Amino acid sequence: MTALSRRDEIAAMVIAKGEVRIDDLVQAFGVSRMTIHRHIEDLARQGVLRKLHGAVSAQPSGVYESHIAWRETHAAGAKAALARAALAEIQPGQAVILDDSTTVAALGPHLATIDPLTVITNSLGMMTRLSGPEGPELIALGGDYHPTYNAFIGHLCESALAGLHANLVICSASGATGVTALIQDARAVRVKQAMLKAAARRVLLLDHTKFGKLALHRFADLTDFDAVYVNRALADDTANALLAAGVPLILVDENE
Repeated sequence: MTALSRRDEIAAMVIAKGEVRIDDLVQAFGVSRMTIHRHIEDLARQGVLRKLHGAVSAQPSGVYESHIAWRETHAAGAKAALARAALAEIQPGQAVILDDSTTVAALGPHLATIDPLTVITNSLGMMTRLSGPEGPELIALGGDYHPTYNAFIGHLCESALAGLHANLVICSASGATGVTALIQDARAVRVKQAMLKAAARRVLLLDHTKFGKLALHRFADLTDFDAVYVNRALADDTANALLAAGVPLILVDENE
């Protein structure tokens, strides 16, 4: 297990249980207390976990699940695999809307290989990555900057999307229950729904940990998308239920 994946697993374990003793983390991961403390310090700085005396707890769910620092460290391997697979959706000459999710952000390093291309995004991170003379044509969606997402949201962003007609949107969600995709923040929901309305083809990327995870607001039904990419770690019974419900599920191997 790499240091990055161990840190991710520590965060997932604490979030699942709410609070975990340091000694239990040492035993569970088979490493020294010093190593565990180093990971906890990193996660505490990112706002994911909170240090207690002899233990560590998760920050409130609305904070840690939405906070970009947490999302950037979570399921990184699965997100990279989903991005590589979804790259086949993008064709030269298209206008593509990309949301502010860290899953979709994994597409960023690959977009220079597609030329010509127009990228429309509200993600400040994606704007920064793609800006410059060698990048694709970039349409930056403005609005109210939100540091939790490192992105622009709000009425101005929604209004800009209402005037656009793109070939494709690629987006993600906070969680999924049954055949419904969910988002924690109502303002983010409205922007993502405006993105769906502005695109001819709709693609959703979800790593397997999103299934069974609740968030406050309904985003869309999974059957509203033309393709739903999920890494193959998704439980077989969940995958079968989604297919039976008519979800256009595409399972992705992480080593591809």
